[in-house]
Amino acid sequence: MNKIHSGKSDLTFSRKYEKMIKDTLALMHSLKGFASPKSKLTRMVKAGEWIQIRRGLYISEDDKTSPHLLAPMIYGPSYLSFEFALSYHGLIPERPQSFLSATYAKNKQKVFRTCFGDYYYWNIPALAYPKGILLEKEIGFPFLIASPEKALCDSVYKLHRKGKKINIQSLLLEDWRIEWESLKGLNQELISLLAPMYHKRIVIDLSNWIKNEVTHA
Repeated sequence: MNKIHSGKSDLTFSRKYEKMIKDTLALMHSLKGFASPKSKLTRMVKAGEWIQIRRGLYISEDDKTSPHLLAPMIYGPSYLSFEFALSYHGLIPERPQSFLSATYAKNKQKVFRTCFGDYYYWNIPALAYPKGILLEKEIGFPFLIASPEKALCDSVYKLHRKGKKINIQSLLLEDWRIEWESLKGLNQELISLLAPMYHKRIVIDLSNWIKNEVTHA
């Protein structure tokens, strides 16, 4: 069973990631035996021994880490969510070409274009941020990802259609092509708990629709 992230394992979480990628300070320390660590790092990057993910962050050429595991290190605090998490959990048929994450207390959407793909980060309300996140592992490395219920709430919250009424049923079943059985398998209590934390009418509408049309169907 998936484990809901409690926030208590952040230190272990960070230490494991340190083995995957290094920042400039860590690399400078490891190269301190050279006359010019900065010049040595530049040569190593040109030779492909270290790959620059973004400014100040590098990954070794022989690291086979899946690209989505890099998301929280590129920008944080964050966890994988939205369409990426919906696909990961099998709710939608398409897998997004980009890596989509949720964050909080940021002023605007952030995008990082890297050799591994594009990483997008959307802000959600701070109250909703820590709830409904799963701590999972891949090849021994932990990563945070929204539960199916949290990913659905995040995705609906992200929609920007001012002045236009959104039909929840059409959105879920037709636009996103989520199967009815998948909706029936969702934890309605968790969605009901999460919905008010977004302070957005459409998320409340989502919760009400699932409760009235799916749970009691």
